[in-house]
Amino acid sequence: MNTDESEYLLMRAERRVREIQTKLHRWARDDSRRRFDDVFNLVADPGFLRVAWDRVRSNKGARSAGVDGKSAYYVEAVVGTEEFLDGLRTSLRERRFVPVPVRERMIPKANGKLRRLGIATVRDRVVQASLKLVLEPIFEADFLPCSYGFRPKRRAHDAIAEIRLLTSRSYEWIVEGDITACFDEISHTALMDRVRQRVGDKRVLALVKAFLKAGILGEDGRLRETDAGTPQGSILSPLLSNVALAVLDEHIAQSPGGPAASKVERAKRLRHGLPNYRLVRYADDWCLLVSGTEADAEVLREEVAGVLSTMGLRLSQEKTLITHIDKGVDFLGWRIQRHRKRGANRHYIYTYPSHKAVKAVTRKVKRLCRETNTNLPLEALLARLNPAMRGWCAYFRPGVSAAAFGNLSHYAWWQVMAWIRRKHRKISWKELRRRYCRGKWWPVTAEGGLFNPEKVRIVRYRYRGTAIPSPWPVAG
Repeated sequence: MNTDESEYLLMRAERRVREIQTKLHRWARDDSRRRFDDVFNLVADPGFLRVAWDRVRSNKGARSAGVDGKSAYYVEAVVGTEEFLDGLRTSLRERRFVPVPVRERMIPKANGKLRRLGIATVRDRVVQASLKLVLEPIFEADFLPCSYGFRPKRRAHDAIAEIRLLTSRSYEWIVEGDITACFDEISHTALMDRVRQRVGDKRVLALVKAFLKAGILGEDGRLRETDAGTPQGSILSPLLSNVALAVLDEHIAQSPGGPAASKVERAKRLRHGLPNYRLVRYADDWCLLVSGTEADAEVLREEVAGVLSTMGLRLSQEKTLITHIDKGVDFLGWRIQRHRKRGANRHYIYTYPSHKAVKAVTRKVKRLCRETNTNLPLEALLARLNPAMRGWCAYFRPGVSAAAFGNLSHYAWWQVMAWIRRKHRKISWKELRRRYCRGKWWPVTAEGGLFNPEKVRIVRYRYRGTAIPSPWPVAG
């Protein structure tokens, strides 16, 4: 099949998938109790599988292979895309498709511990992506605005902007939530019960359960059963984790003093010494903002622990902290804290890169400079260094980040200069500037210079709140 025909088929499939998703989303939104009893045919639909394959193939992890040793590129080059999708569709319709265990990969975390990553086979990834195309518009109709992680059209900046807004409006006590091994401990029974509230198709439910029970092939070669949790790294896991953690969103939303309370009701509660509270959640990271006292925050922390226990989850007592906004909190890499404005007596909420985030990027800059062989030209070092710094600055651009950007700029400059001096042991500063800086002080090559974080313009991110658009717009 030629490239033009393949692109045309993909374009048609994407249009059809979007139309069906819009209908599913509208039906789910219009009737909160509706159960979808016949959606398995969509999972096995040629258009859904084609769109799912395109997303798996274009994903950054397409080169990673599962337990069968086959990557997406192998399937494309050896098996053939059409043959692969036809075989997958046939096995789904004939009920012969069985997920295989995921391959375990332990990834080091910043704190020195290890995070378990599950790498599924390509065929399992495509089916999971097709399942997500069908299930996501249904469950998105139920998800509440306080949830921002792994959801279309939403990002971490929205969560930070909401915390900044609420903490500037009397929500001064913050419960910093930390769930112990969230992805590993979600109860399968409780999760499937929540999925059944919306999905009545037994074939889809069996497929979801099969992925949950597929097992893990450890790095030691041992096969372990999965009685709880969703494999972190799989395509379906973020959606299922949001389905599970939505129990917390719903509890806070339905409680008196929550976001549903009117302005008059909130004022009345405060007069009677009762707290008001709001939840901001990004996947398993969340902050409960309390307008009240520290004692109120402690009571709410225990209440949240009880809610999460229904899903088999536990709060980490050591890491679930109660903090006042004047002391500041770290959330999603940001430091959120109230300070007195310089030269004035008024206090404002400031958001800027956390100390941990700054240390992480400086460590990365140093590691890249150490790992890049000095036998290579400067262009090779900058090709690795610039994207890392550019991405970091793009994430922290909406905050009060000028000082952090300036420090990173100076640190990167010294690291690159040290790399050049290791490359030329006896070079003088005059010669170094002539050869690598065109007589000035900033490293420049024929393909461009070292990215300068200090020149990144700070732009305030506007709080969108309930104005975040739906990925499947419905008229009216």
